[in-house]
Amino acid sequence: MEWLTEFPDLGTSTLRNIRLTVDGAFRDFTRAYGESIELLFEPVKWFLINSENFMTDMPWPLILGIVAVLVWIASRSWKITLSSVVVLIVIGLFGMWEDTMKTIAMTFVATVLAIIFGIPIGIGMSRSNRVQSVVNPILDIMQTMPSFVYLIPVIMLFGIGKVPGLIAVIIYAIPPIIRLTNLGIRLVDKDVLEAADAFGSSSWQRLKNVQMPLALPTIMAGINQTIMMALAMVVVASMVGVQGLGQQVLRAINNQYFTLGVLNGLAIVGVAIIFDRASQAYGQRLQRHTEVVHG
Repeated sequence: MEWLTEFPDLGTSTLRNIRLTVDGAFRDFTRAYGESIELLFEPVKWFLINSENFMTDMPWPLILGIVAVLVWIASRSWKITLSSVVVLIVIGLFGMWEDTMKTIAMTFVATVLAIIFGIPIGIGMSRSNRVQSVVNPILDIMQTMPSFVYLIPVIMLFGIGKVPGLIAVIIYAIPPIIRLTNLGIRLVDKDVLEAADAFGSSSWQRLKNVQMPLALPTIMAGINQTIMMALAMVVVASMVGVQGLGQQVLRAINNQYFTLGVLNGLAIVGVAIIFDRASQAYGQRLQRHTEVVHG
């Protein structure tokens, strides 16, 4: 009666052989193509390093001024703008300025790359049910797979460094922008699309002049979620060499430094709030503009 109490499996030796075969095949792949793949990601590494250098080398008053201008442009709110500057000043007073700049640079690069790759994929999904049926399961895996698992193949390909952490962040953070781009375009009123067709719009003109502007508030919500998820990954990314606030939190965990961990954790929260409030305010402005223009 053992078959009732113990679930039948393939057997220890069979499972071991499967694991050894898969692991060996992936190791052979990394040996054969690892260097070529690394070369493909050199522009990404250059982008991240130069973004970090820009943020860390620039005088802090200038950084505060740039942040204030960008937040004001996005939100048109003095309250949000002033709060963002105050948060950064407090972070700097507690000696976390440089790590915060590195974290912001990493988040910026991850978000830009997620937008560059995510929006076209979302557009492709919105234009084809077949593409959507293929991409949706992949997004489900990306969103439910434990984030630490991403690091295993990435480290085997690239080793320890900035690029592996950045790739793991992008994999974790890109699904919202893809899903919400697809959703936003699909939710555009069919009567509006028919009116565009009646005026002789081509498929590209309809996408550029009708669907994308109307879907922009939803897409901005996706960008907002992508930024939040990128920031949520900073501690995991620090395990493979990404510098910033996450690295200090990891150090605090390893050495049981309570105050260090809490302060850097609160700094991550502060940066997240700045991004969140500014992007949300911008999305609400777009929504109001869309309602006024299109009724």
